[in-house]
Amino acid sequence: MAILAVSALLIVANGTPLVLSNLLGQRANWRIDGGVTLADGRALFGATKTWRGLAGSLIATTLLAILLGLGWQVGLLVAAGAMVGDLLSSFSKRRLGFASSARAPGLDQLPEALLPALGLYFFFSYPLWLVLIATLLFVAVDVGLSPLLFRWGLRRVPH
Repeated sequence: MAILAVSALLIVANGTPLVLSNLLGQRANWRIDGGVTLADGRALFGATKTWRGLAGSLIATTLLAILLGLGWQVGLLVAAGAMVGDLLSSFSKRRLGFASSARAPGLDQLPEALLPALGLYFFFSYPLWLVLIATLLFVAVDVGLSPLLFRWGLRRVPH
């Protein structure tokens, strides 16, 4: 049960920005990087990393953790870790020359799942095997659902 709960938190933390983007379009869609371009000529994070997505992830994941009886602190940690991991992934992809939303297997999923999982291990003493399996479940769900979300018009790219 705990594996499914942690996996659900990871899915909500990483999926909420996409849901909000589909529901709200461009409303309240302020970029986290403010449009800053670094010396390499590329954006710091990119246009899809927004304050709306960050706030939505923090709120939705925290609420889910409360509903699951895990405590708001667990939800907040998972969401914050996922969003930091997502920003690190975007930053890395920009530096490596990947376009926004371009596919980078592993780099697209691992930081946003592994950072919060390790946070659960270090700060809340979740068993390491549990957080690693939850991370792998998240990666499998993300890779498996992405083409379906594209087909249903919820994603702009099929990965």
